[in-house]
Amino acid sequence: MLQVQNLTFERGEHRLFSDVNLVVYPGQKVAIVGRNGVGKSTLFNLLLGRLEASKGEISYPQTWLMGYMAQEVEPTDRQALEYVIDGHQALREVQAKIAVEQDPETLATLYSTLEDLGGYQAEARAGEILYGLGFSSAQIDQPYRSFSGGWRIRLNLAQALMSPADILLLDEPTNHLDLEAILWLESWLLQFQGALLIIAHDRAFLDKTVDHVLHLSGEDAHVYRGNYTAFERLRGEELERQQAMAAKQQAQVAHIQQFVDRFRAKASKAKQVQSRIKALEKMRSQAILHVDSDYRVGFSDPEKVSNPLFSFRNLSLGYGDSTILRNIGQTILPGARIGVLGVNGAGKSTLLKAIVGELRPQAGDLQRGTHAPIGYFAQHQLEALDSSATAFAAMSALRKDFSEQQCRDFLGGWGFDANMISRPIRSLSGGEKARFVLAQLAAEKPALLVLDEPTNHLDLDMRDALALALQAYAGAVLIVAHDRDLLEKIVDELWVVEEGGLHSYSGDLNQYTASRLSSTASGPRTNTALATDARSKKEQRRERAASRQSLSHLKKEVRNLEAELEEATADLQRMESTLADEKTYSELAPDELTELLTRAGTKRQALEQIEENWLDAVARLESHDEN
Repeated sequence: MLQVQNLTFERGEHRLFSDVNLVVYPGQKVAIVGRNGVGKSTLFNLLLGRLEASKGEISYPQTWLMGYMAQEVEPTDRQALEYVIDGHQALREVQAKIAVEQDPETLATLYSTLEDLGGYQAEARAGEILYGLGFSSAQIDQPYRSFSGGWRIRLNLAQALMSPADILLLDEPTNHLDLEAILWLESWLLQFQGALLIIAHDRAFLDKTVDHVLHLSGEDAHVYRGNYTAFERLRGEELERQQAMAAKQQAQVAHIQQFVDRFRAKASKAKQVQSRIKALEKMRSQAILHVDSDYRVGFSDPEKVSNPLFSFRNLSLGYGDSTILRNIGQTILPGARIGVLGVNGAGKSTLLKAIVGELRPQAGDLQRGTHAPIGYFAQHQLEALDSSATAFAAMSALRKDFSEQQCRDFLGGWGFDANMISRPIRSLSGGEKARFVLAQLAAEKPALLVLDEPTNHLDLDMRDALALALQAYAGAVLIVAHDRDLLEKIVDELWVVEEGGLHSYSGDLNQYTASRLSSTASGPRTNTALATDARSKKEQRRERAASRQSLSHLKKEVRNLEAELEEATADLQRMESTLADEKTYSELAPDELTELLTRAGTKRQALEQIEENWLDAVARLESHDEN
């Protein structure tokens, strides 16, 4: 078991947490929760030995292997598939020894160890993990550095899942995952036999995957039995017993009840009524926890609103000659609450870009009402902020009608204290930048909020506050999000993007989730074709050759082929290094780039042929021994 005793960590004069005690047994799955800045990631770094505790002890069996999900990795030319397999360090060590060993008896032992470690199935297993996380067959051969930041995070997660860990540490694994990948990850973690420590801000995900919650608050730490919903109930009961908060509690409960009553009164006209009411009832049960939150946020209501806000017919969207969505049509009415669902790459963000005017339609008609100002949130806007400006200066410029105190109070409601509002925006974390962009939208008066994954990097308290704010908002909301809890609370209409089309979904989110789970046949999603590709014919031949404990006679032929193999590998590596360099794609003309890609493909085929010849020679060598 993992045992944490009286763990205390101080940073200068600031104490993050004090006397943390935790026992994790094999098979236990524990969520680490708390507001941003309470020390969740610090606790992980202490467990990994990257930081030294001010006081206390951490112990676990010497035989236990600890796997973890890296957050930032230096870009590498390693192919995606190979990068993921690197997560199995013991396997890589054995493979490295096999590559240089000459003694037949030692090789026999190494190959036996390789089999015990699952080495012959490693590529197939890595391929299944990559597919489950949304990678295509074409992507598994691409170098790590060619992927964007979000996809690199997925690769880091895949590498962690490949690790034969007795205890696995995952920090925000659902960030940058679509719903399908999250559902696959849930299934994978439910089958994981080791201990799990996970930091996440996705309530629905935690409800499915954990059985204990470690709550960090101030300097205190408490362990609760059950999933996240059980933690909220128990935590709420604790807070309720604090009489000093009674008046605030009642006011918050009344506020939530107002949402429930108002929505129930419109039940005859609303879609997915029962699902929505259940979600709002759940919000009421969580109200007592919201009182304990420092966030007090809200969105300004629009002044004038067109009806409809937007409508589009026979719309086709794409980039260049590629069409992503074809002949789609929908209408957005005032006050609508629409959630957009679909697998990664289906075209959800493409649709949102067209609605906000960032993407020109290829064909069709898109009509925007006269009074339909838009508030748009997307991840790329975080990098578009004026990095040299302070949060106070940027907000003051946006809302010139704010007094200094009004500006401070407004930003304070979004979690920005006096120190934070005077710092340059470039010094803010990703979560803080996300909060600031949302605060800017809240200060405006849009008729339609278009939100593309607004909860990435937000803690659970902020997600709850955002849900409340969107409930009270009088305008329309169009949202893409993998946070099922948020969607359940705010949307009453679902659009599904799939197979180049767009259609309304008649069921609720639970029904959609169930349908996606059934399509993966109740277990972790796999792709036989991808797994077969990953476990190539080359690998199968290597198995047969290795199992016969080759490399003993006919040394000359084998040595010659090994020399050819080394030379061809070096040539291919040079080509792939050039292709991995971003400058290549900007400096080379299209025909030159095509030629380089063609030569690399030809060299790769030649390398495979040389390796096949080498394997055949090894097989003949062993056959000679048997005779």
